[in-house]
Amino acid sequence: MNRFAGKVALVTGGGGALGRASAVRFAEEGASVVVADLDLDGALQVAAKIDSDAIAVRADVTRSEDCEAMVQAAQDNFGKLDVVFVNAGIGGEKVEFVDLPIEEWDRVMDVNLRGMVLTCKAATPALIDAGGGSIVLMGSSTGGWDTILGSGPYMTSKEAVKALARNLALELARYHIRVNAVCPGIIETPLSFRQAEDDPAAWEKFFTRFAERIPLRRVGQPEDVAATVAFLASGDASHITGASLLIDGGQTLQSWSNSPETVYPLR
Repeated sequence: MNRFAGKVALVTGGGGALGRASAVRFAEEGASVVVADLDLDGALQVAAKIDSDAIAVRADVTRSEDCEAMVQAAQDNFGKLDVVFVNAGIGGEKVEFVDLPIEEWDRVMDVNLRGMVLTCKAATPALIDAGGGSIVLMGSSTGGWDTILGSGPYMTSKEAVKALARNLALELARYHIRVNAVCPGIIETPLSFRQAEDDPAAWEKFFTRFAERIPLRRVGQPEDVAATVAFLASGDASHITGASLLIDGGQTLQSWSNSPETVYPLR
């Protein structure tokens, strides 16, 4: 496929697993890519993998000037901006609400929600100049469909993504800008299981346990997310806007009432 030939895509959080997979996917389909991340080394590695049609930019999405600079970098280097994957985010520390420092709440909201708004604010004029385009926001299956103990700030920020996608979709449609959200379930990345990055056995045990409780019996991969992001950003989704698309293998279909202790094998 060559759905993004002649297009320019910006990926925030592009140095992480999901950002990397999406940046590579955009490039494979013909896009020039701006890889933005707070970790410049990580962004540079991804840009180097893509090669000549990518640049890396250090960006703190909680700073409006950084968001404006990464959009300007796209315009300066490639002449325009057509697609934005607003992916940068953090999980936060797991703390029960009664013990939650308000500073932790503010920190998560600052990155996951304010950073998303600042990115969209900076990118919208460039998308309008390009005659329209697509914005894809990073949500989570835990935003509205599921919940996690001790993750109130993260949960709240991710649920808000769906509302933001709907609002922006309605307001920006007049400029031919579509806005959608992807909402992954458990994906095999360090963000899902930070405690065992250097322990392969613990890593495998953790994700195998999750796979056993997912109806499709496998944990999602970064490439699963990248494929969905690319679809929503492409012309194949030209009549889709304001949607929040689950990528969870049926994970959120499971509940106490329909998922007994015995896990039924696939036939």
